[in-house]
Amino acid sequence: MIEIINYLVDHATDLLKMGGPIMGVLLVFLESVIPILPLGAFITLNMNAFGFVGGFLISWSATCIGCYASYFVFSSFLSKYFYQFLSRKDAKKIHKSMEKIRKMPLGNLAVLIALPFTPAFLINIASGLAKVDRKKFLLSILIGKIFIVYFWGFIGTSFLESMTDITTIITIAVMLVVAYFVSKYVSKKTNIK
Repeated sequence: MIEIINYLVDHATDLLKMGGPIMGVLLVFLESVIPILPLGAFITLNMNAFGFVGGFLISWSATCIGCYASYFVFSSFLSKYFYQFLSRKDAKKIHKSMEKIRKMPLGNLAVLIALPFTPAFLINIASGLAKVDRKKFLLSILIGKIFIVYFWGFIGTSFLESMTDITTIITIAVMLVVAYFVSKYVSKKTNIK
């Protein structure tokens, strides 16, 4: 079984190398807008194909662009139609939730984005529909995605396997704390709350 997995990974890595960095960007970008695709697998393949630094930069930039594009579509075009399909009661409930999302501090949003199993597409959609400030959303994505790409690239295995290693647990905890403080610092310097 391990031989088959190694063969598939090697074959996929070779195909990705042939397609070049644009293919790596395209894979991760598509995952940002089609949530059933496996982000962790694409990041791992990018790092196998283009090295840790190259794969990291390709994956990080692609996921940031994809998430922002998804957010942009929902905030610019679909938000005005969203409430038309809801009953008045549901619209009121969702409006309250959207207010909470809109008022979420940059640091909290960045940490939410940095969590490995937070569904990015839901954050993109909710932030777009809630009309979260574009600058705040972009900074949150740029900060939070550093840690998520590092996590998936470094781990490259399933969550359960990685959770048996205490250094992985410590690394994840430290990365979340760092994400929080970096976003607090950026929030303070840019006056974005």
